[in-house]
Amino acid sequence: MTYAIAATLLVAFVLFGTVLVRGPSLADRVIALDAMLICGIGLLFVHAIHTGRGAYLQVAVLLTLVGFISTAVIARFIEGR
Repeated sequence: MTYAIAATLLVAFVLFGTVLVRGPSLADRVIALDAMLICGIGLLFVHAIHTGRGAYLQVAVLLTLVGFISTAVIARFIEGR
């Protein structure tokens, strides 16, 4: 089951990557980048479940915080334009 979830997250990651490259606006690209980060965090969770190691969960929490702050900063930048 973990392989199926990882494959689905990888497909979503690639699709969001195409939106990041081809996105019509800056806001669409920011959302795609945030979604790619969420897919990456999901892959970390799946890998932690598959291997049974909890060390990956701390990295996932750190990436979540960095992703939230960066999205808020970019949204503020877009709002100011």
